[in-house]
Amino acid sequence: MTPLPAAITAAGLQVSRSRSKILQGLDFSVDAGRITGLLGPSGSGKTTLMRAIVGVQRISRGTVSVLGRPAGSALLRHDVGYVTQGASVYSDLSVQANVRYFGAMHGATAADTAEAIAAVGLESFARHKAADLSGGQFSRVSLACALVAHPKLLVLDEPTVGLDPVLRAELWERFAAMAAAGTTLLVSSHVMEEASHCSSLLLLRDGLLLAQLTPAELAERGGSADLERAFLAIIKAADRGQEESRVTS
Repeated sequence: MTPLPAAITAAGLQVSRSRSKILQGLDFSVDAGRITGLLGPSGSGKTTLMRAIVGVQRISRGTVSVLGRPAGSALLRHDVGYVTQGASVYSDLSVQANVRYFGAMHGATAADTAEAIAAVGLESFARHKAADLSGGQFSRVSLACALVAHPKLLVLDEPTVGLDPVLRAELWERFAAMAAAGTTLLVSSHVMEEASHCSSLLLLRDGLLLAQLTPAELAERGGSADLERAFLAIIKAADRGQEESRVTS
């Protein structure tokens, strides 16, 4: 079987703001039809990288291609879904009206709307105003609005923040089903336990790509089955390497 081309490819990607480098020359590729985790502590550059991938972040140097086209290309508008940390829905509209509105931009049908709402478990709340939902339900409306277009690439910025363990598990099951059906997912998180749900991991810290590896490789390289401890071990090793470079330079 011929392997699918990479869904995302970055080469020398650099983003700077006010002379500060937010992303420092990243090189990586993301396989199509897989879940790739973008992991790192707050302030590591995860959101900036996701914005660059969906084409709403000015790039200082380097390139990013998505589904074989430059990131942000108009031809990608119907193929890329992006769910930000802040809910992007209208509070005064019902769940159904929100999803129908965003679906209309992509020519989605009533069946597509119902399918997206069911996918996030909000069928019984379809006619409720978004403002009347709980925090976890509210965040799932944003996800339904992204799913209604059936994107080839779905970029999710910390989608499980604030959700209880049951809802988190349900979402990851949904993500796995989407990947099995051919959708590529890039999911950011600072919760290392979620890394085990991913096929591949991008480990970021201070705008640097520390490693791209599988969860099993992370455990082996970090010397611990506890992925958080393994990640911390990699960070400490990187810090030691940088310190040695400064001493010898």
